[in-house]
Amino acid sequence: MAKKNNLETVQNEQLSATETLVNKNRKLILGVLAAILVIGIGWYLYHQYVAIPRENKASTELAKGQEYFMAEQFDKALNGDGATFTGFKRIADDYSSTDAGNLANLYAGLCEANLGKWQEAANYLEKFDTSDDAVISPNAVDALGNAYAHLNQLDKAVDCFKKAAKMADKAAKDGVNNTLSPHYLLQAGEILESQNKKAEALEIYQKIKKDYLNSYTVQTKQIDAYIERASR
Repeated sequence: MAKKNNLETVQNEQLSATETLVNKNRKLILGVLAAILVIGIGWYLYHQYVAIPRENKASTELAKGQEYFMAEQFDKALNGDGATFTGFKRIADDYSSTDAGNLANLYAGLCEANLGKWQEAANYLEKFDTSDDAVISPNAVDALGNAYAHLNQLDKAVDCFKKAAKMADKAAKDGVNNTLSPHYLLQAGEILESQNKKAEALEIYQKIKKDYLNSYTVQTKQIDAYIERASR
């Protein structure tokens, strides 16, 4: 009986200590919960009333620029028309946190490239945040590679073309993009040849022939001419 009473006493003391600790830290616990709640509500309100409207507005602006871009009016697409459209450069700056703002960097870079301003093109294309889609991101990296090539930054250009091929393959269902990847790799090989790095170029050409059997370059046997040239 004494043992039972002692056990109850210990349990009561432990319970009392726990209650004391909880009461002592109640303000801290409630403060943390309140902070989490405020952050959660704040994120929701920002997403609903700031982020989404900004994304929608940026997308609307972007659509106007795409019309100028498709019409090859690159200066207007880049800098605006002085009326209703502010230009890809402004969209990229004003809506940098949105997907449309990110895409504006790509368009701005392509406009600069078409205007022959390769350093400006590289600057914008470097800002474009690539993802794992099958077409846009690999082509964006390819465009950056071309900008580097025009700036005579040939090693960077080769790296971009190789990266673009890997991205295109990764996004393909069977892991092989017979349309885009050979095109990117051929550019890398040609630059390597221009640097007198024929062994590296040959390795790339042989890879194309081995891995991209259904590509136009392999099917038409054009790749054999590249291999023969790099083998000399």
